[in-house]
Amino acid sequence: MTSRHGTTTLWRPTGPKELDLVRELKWRAWPARLLGQPIFYPVLNEDYAVKIARDWNVKHDGAGFVTRFEVESQFLSRYPVQQAGGQTILELWVPAEELDDFNAHMVGEIEVVHEFR
Repeated sequence: MTSRHGTTTLWRPTGPKELDLVRELKWRAWPARLLGQPIFYPVLNEDYAVKIARDWNVKHDGAGFVTRFEVESQFLSRYPVQQAGGQTILELWVPAEELDDFNAHMVGEIEVVHEFR
């Protein structure tokens, strides 16, 4: 979903550890990927993010959160949309080594919009 300000709204399902790192970064950036995490994958719709946070993060981490944030649309055009399952299972795959550049093109803060326990 693209807003009138030239940004695209993205969502990210997160567990408590990643959310703590986002908090440490003042809600303005995503933390570096860990070894074994070659991509950062924000998702393109809220329903898909809710499903992951509720059904996967809670089971594995005891809690799941859905975050929402904005990124410059023109910058995002370099990442083709990936269909990771059904018709609405859409993600962007950002290589871990490009995450700093991705963070530099975020607009505003990351906000928590859902919490599951």
